[in-house]
Amino acid sequence: MTEWKRTHHCGEVRRSHVGQTVTLNGWVNRRRDLGQVIFVDLRDRSGVVQIVLDPEVLGPEQFSLAERLRSEFVISVQGTVVERPEGQVNVIMETGEVELHVSSLTVLSEAKTPPFHIHQASDVDESLRLKYRYLHLRSKELQDTIALRHRTVAAVRSYLDKEGFLDIETPLLIRSTPEGARDYIVPSRVHPGEFYALPQSPQLFK
Repeated sequence: MTEWKRTHHCGEVRRSHVGQTVTLNGWVNRRRDLGQVIFVDLRDRSGVVQIVLDPEVLGPEQFSLAERLRSEFVISVQGTVVERPEGQVNVIMETGEVELHVSSLTVLSEAKTPPFHIHQASDVDESLRLKYRYLHLRSKELQDTIALRHRTVAAVRSYLDKEGFLDIETPLLIRSTPEGARDYIVPSRVHPGEFYALPQSPQLFK
């Protein structure tokens, strides 16, 4: 497969897509080997969908690539959306009525064994989550929190914009820190001998 651009997000695939050829990109959330067939739960920020890697469809070279897949590998797959057999529907998953039968597989990035499972991040000690913050950010719980914050800020900005307010950035009086760009130092008239700093960028609050 030479084209990596996705046509759908993982959490969007539904029964209405049955019979369609789609391209999905995402992380390997979980892998299961059943006989000669490999099942992978593919995850992106929209959700999870099951993909099926069959050696009779992929061929020896592509299937040997599939056998190397581990948690948090980033892959791109192309295949046909198929309705799951009766009795195999997963009512817990929003995409549980369908699966993707992969015809082409590309590994975009390999990964070492993660220190914790992303879907179990909330059960891990906080110090470990903070140490591997870039992994914790992939968890659904944290992404839902980030999305909620985004929608809240967007709603506030939208309301104030409709009311005629202007969003402008003004200098901030803060104490100087050794991080970031060099500050503009301003002496305090109220507290002789003390200084404040005007930051050149808001990065101190990021």
